[in-house]
Amino acid sequence: MKIINIKTKSKHYNIYIGHDIFAKLKKIIKKENIQFKNSLLIVDKKVPKNFIKKIKSNINSTKKIIYLFNASEKNKNFKSINFILKILFKNNFTRNDVIISVGGGITGDISGFASSLYKRGMKFINIPSTLLSQVDSSIGGKTGVNNKFGKNLIGSFYQPDIVISDSKLLESLPRREIICGYAEILKHSLIKNKKFFLYLDKNLNNILNLEKKIIEKAILESCKIKKIIVEKDENENNLRKALNFGHTFGHAFEATLNFSNKLNHGEAVIYGILSATKLSKKLKSINNKEYQLILSHLSRLKFTNLRKLFNKKHLNKIVNFMLTDKKNTSKKINFITLKKIGSVNINNQLTLAKVRSFVDSELLK
Repeated sequence: MKIINIKTKSKHYNIYIGHDIFAKLKKIIKKENIQFKNSLLIVDKKVPKNFIKKIKSNINSTKKIIYLFNASEKNKNFKSINFILKILFKNNFTRNDVIISVGGGITGDISGFASSLYKRGMKFINIPSTLLSQVDSSIGGKTGVNNKFGKNLIGSFYQPDIVISDSKLLESLPRREIICGYAEILKHSLIKNKKFFLYLDKNLNNILNLEKKIIEKAILESCKIKKIIVEKDENENNLRKALNFGHTFGHAFEATLNFSNKLNHGEAVIYGILSATKLSKKLKSINNKEYQLILSHLSRLKFTNLRKLFNKKHLNKIVNFMLTDKKNTSKKINFITLKKIGSVNINNQLTLAKVRSFVDSELLK
């Protein structure tokens, strides 16, 4: 079992990474001195029952409530938040009680946001159950919900008290979910560590097949990269924007398809990475050799053709959703682009006309 300590201005906390570590959950919580009388477990319905049973048996609390959450982008909204808050109020939870999230990024975002709102903040334990949430969304304190204007536009920065990532949970996931999580691992390597990217390129099949030592190394290295960035810029004022590489495109792609099952978040991020890499080449900020290396890697994931999902009719929607991206501070759209593998340009302000032309000619042609 590995431990990564996250030190932000608002809170210090540990991430525990290992295989089949739920049996130690009670000891870990005691060691971390996280005390509470009542617990609300918000559990993604897709989490296998045997894992839920194991987690529940290792939680010591007077009152233990389980809410099985139907995790989807469409349910990541204020209606779900209000439902959770109602449970907390009806059962007289205090600020010293805890919400425990067991699920992927959507479940973690909903649980963290509710934790930040209830009585201005209660304890929050995050147990990510997907690869994507273990390597990305469980770290750094971003919480929030979607609305008709776009993805994650309403939310807060609220750090958990502890994160527990058990790679055994990944064995229950379909391959589609593994690829989705891999999108964020790949993103971390591209923005910060070329050596790690080359490791991923060499071990791609082993990672997707969940080879124990290799997947754990990929999770650990990915978390280390996010730790470095989040500690330097907790509230996304500057450096943390790098973590949005591929996401300005990706979020717009998701929203354009109305967050349907045709394209989930990780897949949208892969298409976003493809698009941001093409934009980097268009702006002449990355050399052709590294550009081709990234494209070759993406082709092995079979995510290189946006026209499978979009056509010219979608152009206005895609661009308009990009314009609502929360990282924009003017009428221009900001993109993260690559200088080279392992290094990024954080502020690339492009006019609406230039973005429209790029999407039309480079992505939808």
